[in-house]
Amino acid sequence: MLLSLVKIVIFFVIVAALAYGGVLLLESDGGLQLAFGGYEIALGPLQAVIAFVALLVALWIIMKVIGLALAVVKFLLGDETALSRYFDRNRERKGFEALADGMLALASGEGRVAMSKAAKAEKYLRKPELTNLLTAQAAEAVGDKRKAEETYKRLLSDDRTRFVGVRGILKQRLDAGDTDTALKLAEKAFAIKPKHVETQDVLLKLQADKGDWSAARRTLSAKLKHGAIPRDVHKRRDAVLALSEAKGILDDGASIEAREAAIEANKKSPDLIPAAVMAADNLVQNGNSKQATRILKKAWQVQPHPDLAAAFARIEPDETPAQRLKRFGALTKANTGDPETKMLLAELQIANEDFPAARRALGDLAEINPTSRSLTIMAAVERGEGGSDVVVRGWLTRALTAPRGPQWICDNCNTVHTEWAPVCGNCSGFDTLSWRQPSQSEVAMPAGTEMLPMIVGAPASADNVVSVDVDTADVVDAEIVADAPSETQDSDAKK
Repeated sequence: MLLSLVKIVIFFVIVAALAYGGVLLLESDGGLQLAFGGYEIALGPLQAVIAFVALLVALWIIMKVIGLALAVVKFLLGDETALSRYFDRNRERKGFEALADGMLALASGEGRVAMSKAAKAEKYLRKPELTNLLTAQAAEAVGDKRKAEETYKRLLSDDRTRFVGVRGILKQRLDAGDTDTALKLAEKAFAIKPKHVETQDVLLKLQADKGDWSAARRTLSAKLKHGAIPRDVHKRRDAVLALSEAKGILDDGASIEAREAAIEANKKSPDLIPAAVMAADNLVQNGNSKQATRILKKAWQVQPHPDLAAAFARIEPDETPAQRLKRFGALTKANTGDPETKMLLAELQIANEDFPAARRALGDLAEINPTSRSLTIMAAVERGEGGSDVVVRGWLTRALTAPRGPQWICDNCNTVHTEWAPVCGNCSGFDTLSWRQPSQSEVAMPAGTEMLPMIVGAPASADNVVSVDVDTADVVDAEIVADAPSETQDSDAKK
């Protein structure tokens, strides 16, 4: 609207300027005198300007006539295409001007103007490989999806534009949420241009969303082959896909193939925690505890994690707390300053009923990095050492509202996941989950029994506990201390 108003104002300014110039010429003195062949012509100022413009027009017409005459002469001399080329040049000039105007209109956001210019360009050029693309993009700009898809389909008939047509329809199907058709179109586009990076990414994402891990690995290998990703990134993501493939095989009951795939994933990326856990579990099932221990130790050195400790505990499920404490020394001697190592060692000492050692192992972690787990451990330590009910209740109260600590969080959308997955359930990002502290602390679990599975020896929730067998009497007292009468609590503590 504003642009149209500006154009109208400019038009009136030009007309007014010409009128004013004409008035000045009429009012001015002098003129132009032409003398030739005994004739003399006197022209006023305005007449001289009109004569000059007429002369320019006459010269332009003469040039066109000369060009046409030359084309006729060439045609008569045997050049059968001379006349057609003469007229085609004019048509091409008008067509390319319309095409250029349409591209500028599209870049300016004027979709309707771009579609009109595309139709005019097609009229003159007869080049659908150019004009159809402009028409389709202009139709997308104005939201005419039906027109855009019909135009993209016309591009499929030409080998030169087939990829553009497939890619355009692919985008239409993705916008419509038709992932099944989009996957087939992405495969077709990838077959036409396997080096196209955007097509590789779209195909990989769709294959991962569908759980077709083997096909996704082939696509990832193609990205490496064509230089679309660095080798170290390929190695990591191929390990993620191999792990996902192993989980799928495990669901189908093919344990041998699952074990091989899990071990392959662990070899490709030893720091991938779920791969280390799955590989270790498969090795333990086949009696190779030594190799399982080696894998978990290597992963723990890179990134201490509760799942690694839980897998390490499953290597010897029937050992005593003292035996477990000794065997876990292979883990706790590495990354001794890491909070996970401190909490693991404290939990093992609690299971062994050595509460002063548990306090020393935990250090000041509950003060400098309070989480529901570290605060609960402190409550158990206080209870085990015969601390007052008020102190134990205070630690448990703080634990109820403390943050949970590190969790699986998507690096793209910051969504918290209860367990690791190759694809984010919120934004569908591939290999975006990392084990870290959330930017905004979440409220811890509301029930004390859910916060103490490590201590009571119950089966742990896989994200942050290790199953141990201990006498649970003191711990149960610690859980109910907040609700029991103080006299009863004192008598239970003495017992």
